[in-house]
Amino acid sequence: MQISVLHAPVEEEVDLKILIIGAGEVGFHIAARLAHENKEVVVIDNNSEVLQRVSDNIDVQVIEGSGSNPVVLKDAGLYDADILLAVTDSDEVNLVASMAANILSPSIKKLVRIRDAGFDDFHETFSKNSPNIDTIINPEIEVVKTIEQLIDIPGIVDISEFVSGKLKFIGVRLSKASQLDGIKLSSLPSVLNGNNILISAIFRDEKLIILQGTDRLCAGDLIYFISEEKNLRKTLHYFGKDTYPVKRVLIIGGGRIGSRLAKSLEKKSINIKIIEKNPKRCSELAEELNKSIILHGDGTDQNLLVEENISDMDMVVTLTNDEETNIVVSLLSKRLGVKNTITKISKFSYFPLMHSIGIEQVVSPRLSAINTILQHIRKGKILSAISIKGEQAEVLEAVALPTSDIIGKPLKNMAFPKGAILVGIVRNDDIIIPSGDSIINPHDRIIIFSRQSAIPDIEKFLTVKLEYYQ
Repeated sequence: MQISVLHAPVEEEVDLKILIIGAGEVGFHIAARLAHENKEVVVIDNNSEVLQRVSDNIDVQVIEGSGSNPVVLKDAGLYDADILLAVTDSDEVNLVASMAANILSPSIKKLVRIRDAGFDDFHETFSKNSPNIDTIINPEIEVVKTIEQLIDIPGIVDISEFVSGKLKFIGVRLSKASQLDGIKLSSLPSVLNGNNILISAIFRDEKLIILQGTDRLCAGDLIYFISEEKNLRKTLHYFGKDTYPVKRVLIIGGGRIGSRLAKSLEKKSINIKIIEKNPKRCSELAEELNKSIILHGDGTDQNLLVEENISDMDMVVTLTNDEETNIVVSLLSKRLGVKNTITKISKFSYFPLMHSIGIEQVVSPRLSAINTILQHIRKGKILSAISIKGEQAEVLEAVALPTSDIIGKPLKNMAFPKGAILVGIVRNDDIIIPSGDSIINPHDRIIIFSRQSAIPDIEKFLTVKLEYYQ
């Protein structure tokens, strides 16, 4: 007779090996993130200077050469790799690299950055029907979505959406006029009259703090909270932020992102003006857009801004390819009476400086690319992953798998990783703001806010545990 013996669950440990083609800002920062999480990373680039920056700052292997060259891919360890990230600035190089990788190692997961708008209508076709690509990453599409969300809710600093937009994860600067200034976290329910929100963390003096019940909120804090969409505007009022409809938007820079944004805003009956420095590009925009007013000029020209009645604008969005220009125009716009500006930034080193110089709403196509990449790299069934304040924290939306560690026990009895907090549970159509007595059921969708240092432990929590029978 054969006896079956049930052994204790053994956690499956899978060490990912990831090849990153392109050592620019996206490649550099995703390599740093993954190396910090003890994943095996190889970075490939044909520019020795950017590779030197990687090797000087990150403990990863670097290889000089073209990522579309099969010999270079083999030398980088393609056959042993789990994931290929093609994130150079060239769509063509990324596509060829993915094709070469698929021919040599068909099982590898391939994420490809493509920014050309000509591919927009074919993303799903490429991903589903071409074995050369598993996921197309277009950060410009994602950054336009973020800008639209910030335009929809003026006054907030940051926004992410989960559960098809039913849950909003909001960053807002606490005003001195707010009735929440000085309030203990434990006293919030009575002050908010039962309004269902959960404050996840705050940034105070650019440092991340995950609050305890005895901690107090202070004016100037950048507060991150989660709220149901239907309650959001009422909740923002408590933080001293009253929203209003945006009807007039000035876009500085008519490149790909500016054009994408204008096309989308035209559908919402928003009055749009675009200032573009390149006369040829102005002509192209005039043909592409239906309702937008195209102005040839320099967005840093104060006289031009005054002539165009910039003080009457509800929002100014600076989207040139020069981030110093974007910063200058945003500051100039505020000086000329504009309440809200949105500023495109590429260099992550600028992020901590923005609040101190008076700029709050910042977007980054490169950060959008990293968020999309993280979603497809994280262990467990991750639906989305959002970086907060550059690289200090992350918000994950995941499905609770039946045999993971988070199932079936009250949160207060769970050894949840230090530096992380569960901020939302979605069960069927019900949205639950969790308490210590909340229990996660199999297949619940959960939202987790985590310090970057706690991400590896969160991944273990979300990963299936295997049971072995003998």
